[in-house]
Amino acid sequence: MLKVLVVEDEEMIRKGIVLAVDWAALDCVVVGEASNGLEALEAVERLDPSLIITDLKMPQMDGIEMLEKLRERGCGAYVIILTAYDSFTYAQSALRLGAVDFLVKPFHDGDLEQAVTALRRRMGTVQGEAELPIPGLKKGDKSKYVLQAMDCIGRSYKDPNLSIAAVARELGISEGHLSHIFKKETDYTLLNYLTRYRVHKAMELLRDCRVKVYEVAEQVGYRDVTYFSATFKKLVGISPSEYQDTSC
Repeated sequence: MLKVLVVEDEEMIRKGIVLAVDWAALDCVVVGEASNGLEALEAVERLDPSLIITDLKMPQMDGIEMLEKLRERGCGAYVIILTAYDSFTYAQSALRLGAVDFLVKPFHDGDLEQAVTALRRRMGTVQGEAELPIPGLKKGDKSKYVLQAMDCIGRSYKDPNLSIAAVARELGISEGHLSHIFKKETDYTLLNYLTRYRVHKAMELLRDCRVKVYEVAEQVGYRDVTYFSATFKKLVGISPSEYQDTSC
């Protein structure tokens, strides 16, 4: 299983990469995030990722400088570069430093998954079964209600009683209409998005080695720690305790 570090200064893009990709299906687990190159250097030392997905243009330290320093330190992690700059010079620099792929933002749904799959094929670890399409968040502006629903989940995910009906009531629209437009615009059901959001928050909490798994479950809206652990493993590929051991 590849341990993935996501390095991106734009929080929405970073969270989108972590939330929208079915990492378990790719035999990967996201062990950390960083918002700039300096944070990434510390995270690499602590987490020892095997794959780094990084933006190029970031504050404090850009992706190229970060990669140069990592290579100087002997880091052999695979690297996939994300950039809004379609520059051959940048591409040359990234490839010279060992990047295995180079995606220009905004990349299309499935591009990142395809890049990871291609990497795994080169590594000889893909079993050769037919790849199933992996759903991702669609590009483009979201409607007002979808954005409000996402905001509601971001504020209320800790509430174990949070439901589609509760979100719809807060927005003042029918549950059926909200479910329809949310699925249409994101490729996710609202419940599936809520589950992914909770698991993503759980991953952040589990990186603190002092916190207990049952405490994390409670903090992200699960009353039943067994159900939480099963849900976490289904999405991430390993149990919460295994993830914590990997991240600490």
